[in-house]
Amino acid sequence: MWFLFTVCTILCWSGSDLFSKLGSKPSDKLSHWKMVMSVGIVMGLHAIWQLTIQGVNYEFSSLIEYLPVSALYIVSMVFGYAGLRYIELSLSSPICNSSGALVALLCFLFLGQTMNGVQLLAVSLICAGILGLGYLEKKDADKERQLSGIEPDHRYTKSLIAILFPILYCILDALGTFADAFYLGVVMDETTANISYELTFFLVGVIAAIYVLGIKREKLSFERDKFKPVAALCETAGQFTYVFALSGNAIVAAPVIASYCAFSVLWSRIFLKEKLEKEYYAVIGAVLLGIVILGIFDV
Repeated sequence: MWFLFTVCTILCWSGSDLFSKLGSKPSDKLSHWKMVMSVGIVMGLHAIWQLTIQGVNYEFSSLIEYLPVSALYIVSMVFGYAGLRYIELSLSSPICNSSGALVALLCFLFLGQTMNGVQLLAVSLICAGILGLGYLEKKDADKERQLSGIEPDHRYTKSLIAILFPILYCILDALGTFADAFYLGVVMDETTANISYELTFFLVGVIAAIYVLGIKREKLSFERDKFKPVAALCETAGQFTYVFALSGNAIVAAPVIASYCAFSVLWSRIFLKEKLEKEYYAVIGAVLLGIVILGIFDV
């Protein structure tokens, strides 16, 4: 079942990327805060639904117990968003998405988890596809700057701070995922962990709402913000399946889930009509081939 949950997570999180992109307007300076607010509210509603309608047995002490894992995830997201102010996405993305490979290494070294030959082949194809995607995005960004005659600021390409943010995201996200793999095997079950994370993110969402609606007195617009709740639904659904994927086979699931960035590119081509060169289809094909191998052999 871990493989099914992994595929669902990939589809949900790549969908979240797509709708976040549709809902993010360059002119909206509070767009990222609104996204946090939307995700927090949807996750909170899902947690409340599980606790009330479904009647899930939950001790609120678990929220504190799971807080170190939640904090690693949430802080990593903050570094990821903040880094986009200092480094281009084409440079940030491959560094951030390499966290899955780091998780696999941590699971091997400290949890004693291993891959068989077929899993190693499939994961290698997927990691190669992710790195290839990052290379192609950087090459296209360089070409676009050259054609436009824009010389990028040194701070946004080669400075220490430009590289530091995505590296911090990568390390913290990997540590969060590794801690999840440990918690789900020893400390608590998947549903308890997910509810704890959702309630924590709900509190963060409330803070974002106070900032956006109270302090900034921003008025929400259906036309401008309509895709944010859809992105939040995808993010919440992906988080729900994510914990079950990790608990089933973290050393393989983590790097495979990182491939959702390739699917985000594919959805942009299909739904946003963004032009892709044939090289992109090659790296996306490598990712798909790796996932298909895992699915066929059900390993």
